[in-house]
Amino acid sequence: MHSGGHANAGYRRLFDHDGLTFGAGFPLTGTNRSQPDINAELHLAEHAEAVGFDGLWARDVPTYWPKFGDAGQTFDTWPWLSHVAARTDDIALGTSSVVLTLRHPLHVAKSAATVDQLSDGRLVLGIASGDRDPEYPAFDVDPDDRSRLFRESVDAIRTVWREDFPDLEGQWGSLEGDLDVVPEPTTETIPLLPTGHARQSKEWIGEHGDGWLFYHLPERTLESYLHDWRDRAGEKPFAIAVRVELADDRTAEPEPLHLGFRAGVEWFREYFGRLEELSLDHAIIGIQNDDREAALSTFADEIIDQL
Repeated sequence: MHSGGHANAGYRRLFDHDGLTFGAGFPLTGTNRSQPDINAELHLAEHAEAVGFDGLWARDVPTYWPKFGDAGQTFDTWPWLSHVAARTDDIALGTSSVVLTLRHPLHVAKSAATVDQLSDGRLVLGIASGDRDPEYPAFDVDPDDRSRLFRESVDAIRTVWREDFPDLEGQWGSLEGDLDVVPEPTTETIPLLPTGHARQSKEWIGEHGDGWLFYHLPERTLESYLHDWRDRAGEKPFAIAVRVELADDRTAEPEPLHLGFRAGVEWFREYFGRLEELSLDHAIIGIQNDDREAALSTFADEIIDQL
């Protein structure tokens, strides 16, 4: 059990367990170079909740850079998660991850608190410093400032959630005690999980993050990261994203995919069992099969329900 008394419903759904939980990442249809079908996305979101996934994670990609080859789930994070919240009941809603360096922190604080309120506290925020070079001039941001801007943004967001009419200053601007940001989130703070290194030290992430969200890592590397994380951050959760393609053959051995594997369900069950033993808290699954609905069902039946 990882959360204290102030944790919101989404954080508790993901992390108030002794074992590994699973989320699914948008776009659930796999359409990430053009606009995905809205009804298909929502149907799969409802299906993922129904079969036992604990989280749904939305990307934050402000602009489409074809060379990078990924537009995320296309739709802006906040209205999309609000829409998903209205179509689901209890599943956690995550961002993976909001690019704080390209967004004004007061807008982030207001938008996130709005989604948190509309979803009855189901929002968990992965936060990032960004990794798409052409976006920085588009937003008039010096990429060399990313490390400091990220820290400033975290401080500003936390402060306006926790304090009424705060005095606050940063490169983004200043508040002088005569303005407040509303609404407040459902709890003192919405959980913030830095993603990757976010251009910060491990010490900073361990102290200021409510957990750590990472990319897929080889098992030995993950084991080392988890051991180091427990030393620095105690019981704060650690989550990774993994691409998964289920082979037709249940017994198929793994073949590497970019940031994941293609394998039979029996290998995946053993794999995630090992990650659970390493004390991994949450895995965000990116299903690669053509029939996403069937693959989500199979993953839930054969892996989530069996661990």
